[in-house]
Amino acid sequence: MEEQLHRLTERQRGILRHIWESISERGYPPSIREIGRAAGISSTSVVNYHLERLEDEGLIERDRRHSRGLRLSQAGEALFGGQTDVVRLPLLGVIVAGEPIPVPASDFRLMGDETVELARSVVGDSSDLYALRVQGDSMIDALIHDGDIVVMRHVPRVENGEMAAVWLRDREETTLKRVYWEGSKVRLQPANPTMSPIFVDARQVEVQGKVVMVIRRVH
Repeated sequence: MEEQLHRLTERQRGILRHIWESISERGYPPSIREIGRAAGISSTSVVNYHLERLEDEGLIERDRRHSRGLRLSQAGEALFGGQTDVVRLPLLGVIVAGEPIPVPASDFRLMGDETVELARSVVGDSSDLYALRVQGDSMIDALIHDGDIVVMRHVPRVENGEMAAVWLRDREETTLKRVYWEGSKVRLQPANPTMSPIFVDARQVEVQGKVVMVIRRVH
């Protein structure tokens, strides 16, 4: 392990520590630009070079599909004493469990520095997890009420009947529903007998994540 550290430059060791500190303190890894600012590097390609070096050494694992798609490997965590017991998931905003409503863009916005703390033993791999606060009552029969928090796993596709955060491209709206793929259409089904399903063109649907856990608000 000492030999492995000696093969790294001082800057690479600093980047590795910054990744560990970000995950330990915030519950999610830094972006490429955040790493650059912390390391005093203005070029994202230079940051990527150093991350590739850390990856070659087996100290980090990367998912290049996502801007924050990196984490320490077991070997990397061992350098800092292993995993922390608490995972802090970013609370990215509000998801509407009702009729879709417009949102500013197709991605959720951070609600300041607000996070949700959970035991690592409960969530396991937290690399693709985030949290949203629920607004509305269309999912009450799924035991999701107004004010609850849903923990989401970022996935591009869900199976029929799974609950998902769905972005409707043509409407520029987002909603939380059960998803059913029905040929060229998608049925977004509320879990409330007083509400009707929403039918949309499958080409206009972008899955932003599926529900893996619900944190109940005390009513």
